Amino acid sequence: MARAGPLVLCYHAVSEQWPHSLSVPPRALDAQLRTLVRWYRPLPADQVLTGSRRGLHVTFDDAFRSVANALPTLQRLRVPATVFACSDYASDGRPLGVPELAAELGSRPDELATMGWEELRALSQEGVEVGSHTRTHPHLIDLGDAELDRELQGSREQIEDELRRPCRFLAYPFGDQDERVREATRRAGYEAAFIALPRNFTRLDAFAIPRLGIWRKDRLLRMGAKIAFARGEERS
Repeated sequence: MARAGPLVLCYHAVSEQWPHSLSVPPRALDAQLRTLVRWYRPLPADQVLTGSRRGLHVTFDDAFRSVANALPTLQRLRVPATVFACSDYASDGRPLGVPELAAELGSRPDELATMGWEELRALSQEGVEVGSHTRTHPHLIDLGDAELDRELQGSREQIEDELRRPCRFLAYPFGDQDERVREATRRAGYEAAFIALPRNFTRLDAFAIPRLGIWRKDRLLRMGAKIAFARGEERS
């Protein structure tokens, strides 16, 4: 039987105006976290592997600028968070131009705008962990070995150079990973990496830490049901 670890949530954008599944309204996020801290103890990222089942950590993929809307809630509730940034995008804060968001790029480029280095430094100074989401947000399992290493190691090194502190954690873009990608992540110098919640979670692995994605439609009741179902799968 697997030991269930802390609950790790995965958000993306935090915006009232963007009606996309990736975008959770600030008021909804506030209600979700206010509810969860009654039952879970907030933990920093480096305690996720060793923390109890009642631990809670919050992550944000893509480093959208709208994540700043979550900071008042995180600070008020004292919930540690990790923001995963693509280092090539942080060079100018341009919109996340991945093919999967092509339609949104044309209609809502401001909502896809990402944090630049100054914004990420400010986050880091506020106590938010900044991790890597690779350089360009590719499907890692589709890359050759050399390109895979460039995406992983290059991003970590650039984040460390810009923020002047270790980049310890990675979130795999799209949740795509396999044994080869996990081994490359170890080789690139990360301490741990986060995935999407697997359907058959059977063990805790530092390079496959499961997270539960929270989407715009996941209001309180739905979120609670998702958590109960996911945590039940972990025990099966």
